Amino acid sequence: MPTTALRDGYVGVLRLESPDTRNTLTPGVVEEVSRELEAFDSDPDVRCVVIAGMQEVFASGGDQQGQGSQADAAWLRISGCSTPLVAGVSGYAIEAGFELALLCDIVVASETAELGLPQIMLGLVPGGGSTQRLVRAVGKHRAMELVLTGRRLDAHEAQRMGLVNMVTPKKEWLHRATELATFIAARPPAAVQLAKSAVLAAAELSLPEGIGEESRLGRIARESADRAEALAALAEKRPPKFTGR
Repeated sequence: MPTTALRDGYVGVLRLESPDTRNTLTPGVVEEVSRELEAFDSDPDVRCVVIAGMQEVFASGGDQQGQGSQADAAWLRISGCSTPLVAGVSGYAIEAGFELALLCDIVVASETAELGLPQIMLGLVPGGGSTQRLVRAVGKHRAMELVLTGRRLDAHEAQRMGLVNMVTPKKEWLHRATELATFIAARPPAAVQLAKSAVLAAAELSLPEGIGEESRLGRIARESADRAEALAALAEKRPPKFTGR
């Protein structure tokens, strides 16, 4: 299998480890990734997920456009994951690999990372939703430049554009990604998932609609058992025991 999934405390870790194919994200592999993430998403003991590749390559892959409705559906299922996703990127994140990183909520990159959508050089339009998500991430003008030139970004330029949250030394990327995921997993899981939904709504809704959605999600959080536990733990000066409810 090109992927391995394990749980470390409240953190799920999905590794892409297929050196023979350099972690090529064929439609079948994307389907497998979506299944593993859905399993994590339905597990109440998984509160954050790290998606990581190998030292030399995060993931690569041919153009996803025209691969059929099954592949498109798999990408949509990945994007619908309610559990926060942290990408640990080292080496190449090219074509479909870049798309997978774009789908994650936070990106931790090694100083060796290179990201790009070079499909234009083969006479193709980037697929898998990458053109749409890239505009939402960096704006029309920067997205247009990257798509039309097909050039690659190093980790530091990607960070300046807002595509990467943190750049680490060469051998620290996985540790730092897991460390960040563990930090998030220690937060009230109900509020974390609701807050993720609120942030993602900004890309889909008008400002008034987004504020309304934020208020709705905030009301749900205030009525949650995790909120009551957070207040009780604060009053009793003890560590909270969150349940995700």
